[in-house]
This record gives sequence, C-alpha cells and structure tokens, in this order.
Amino acid sequence: MSWFERFRKQRKPTKKEGSLTIPEGLWKKCPECRETFYRKELEENLYVCLSCNYHFPINVETRLSYLLDNYKELSAGIYPIDPLRFKDTKSYKERLREYQRKTGKPDAAVLVHGQMFDIEVICIILDYSFMGGSMGAVVGEKVTRGAEISLAMRVPFIAVSASGGARMQEGVISLMQMAKISCAIAKLKKAALPYISILTHPTTGGVTASFAMQGDILIAEPGALIGFAGPRVIQQTIKQELPEGFQKSEFLLEHGFLDIVVERSKLKDTIYTILTHLFKQDPPKC
Repeated sequence: MSWFERFRKQRKPTKKEGSLTIPEGLWKKCPECRETFYRKELEENLYVCLSCNYHFPINVETRLSYLLDNYKELSAGIYPIDPLRFKDTKSYKERLREYQRKTGKPDAAVLVHGQMFDIEVICIILDYSFMGGSMGAVVGEKVTRGAEISLAMRVPFIAVSASGGARMQEGVISLMQMAKISCAIAKLKKAALPYISILTHPTTGGVTASFAMQGDILIAEPGALIGFAGPRVIQQTIKQELPEGFQKSEFLLEHGFLDIVVERSKLKDTIYTILTHLFKQDPPKC
C-alpha cells in the first residue's frame, strides 16, 4: 500500500471553506533525512526514522514504557525555588510556572522504582522539554536520592540523560549539584552496585561533566550529541578546525569515551543482559 493510499484511509478530513484540511499532528518529518512519515508508523518503530535511523527525542513516560515493565514514581513532590530572584526577559518563577503547566511536572527529572523483567531498579530520567533538562537543585536532589535509595535497597541505579547542562538561573547552587551527586555515586561504586548511564540526544554541560559520564557502563543512543561545550564554542575558543561529528556518540565510542552505542529497540534487552552478568543472575525462563 502506497503512502498516499494509507493517508487517505487514515486521515479524518474536516471541511473548511469548502476544502479539505489535513488533521494536525498526523505526519512527522525527520530532521535528518527530511522524509515524512505517518506518526503511527514512527510510534510503532519506537520513534526511530524508518529511512535513516534517526532517533527522535521522546518524553519521559514513553521512555519509561520502553525500559521498564512497571514502575512507581518516587519523590514526586519536590519543587524548585528561586534563591537568586533571577530575572532576564522574565522572572525565573514565571518560567518555572510556564514549564510546569506545559509538562505537568514540577521540574526536569523523574525518579522511579521499577522492574526490568525480574530485576528491580531505581531509574532517573531527565525531561528535555522542561527547560532543556537543565540541572538545578531539584534535579541534583533527585539524582542523589536515586543513588541513595539504590544503595539502601541494594539494587542497580540507571540514569537516562538529555540535558543542556546546569541551570544558570540557580547560579552556583546548580554547580554544587555536580559534587553532591558525585559523592552519592561514589558510595554506589564502593558498595559494588551497578550504575548504568544512558546518554541520549543531547547530553551536554554540567550533566555530562558529572553523573552522565560516571556510569560503570556508558551507553548512548545512535547519533546523540554528547559533550561539555557546544562545537561552535569549542571551535571559537581553540581556533582550530574540528573533525566532523566529533561530539556524536559514534565518534565518542570510536575514541573510547563510551562502552557501547545501542539502538532504542535493543536498549532494554542490552541493559538487562549487562545486569544479569553483573548480578550473576539467570535470565527468566520463557
């Protein structure tokens, strides 16, 4: 069946001034290859382009449904404050209210206790749609609590990063989270509990410089932008031509900064296989 025939069957036309209009959101264009796909097709393919394998950003709920069989949110009632009374074109408080209305979340991180097949895990996921997944006091607190709960329960800790870095509206408080989180992760390592870090597009700034790159196993999705500063900033600073794609996950894997690059469809099974080896558990019998 051609795409046009599929479109004619699936769309629900509406009349407007005697003509037909295409329902909004029915199609989605890939930003890499510019191919246009029926949204349902992308959903069935885990939001991965059927033409070029571009991995579309996905929201927290979708990510959790792909990774875990069931889960319960922890520390959901932590809200950010405005310690610096920061204001640029608008106040920080106003920005927070806008993003809270838009996303339905208090801040940019969701912490859960869940089940991956027969293994219990603690998982923290950053929401890029909330101020670019930036790390302020709430994100730092939730990542730290995740590591501490993992230690107390003796279960693996998994972090999924998508972030523009530390949140400038909280100043030095946001930078302090890097040290705070690093101390909690060090306790996991001392207790020999697995910490798996998954880097998605994009993962940059203070998140990269702290917990995102401190995992025992570093996994990235294909084509993810991973780095500290942006490529233009680096190039302008060092005044040198940089290799093409030097901050993409494939380049980082080739140069030893990552352990593995895994497609979204294989991510859950890959993590589970790693955990069964680390825990010396046998896979469940089918």
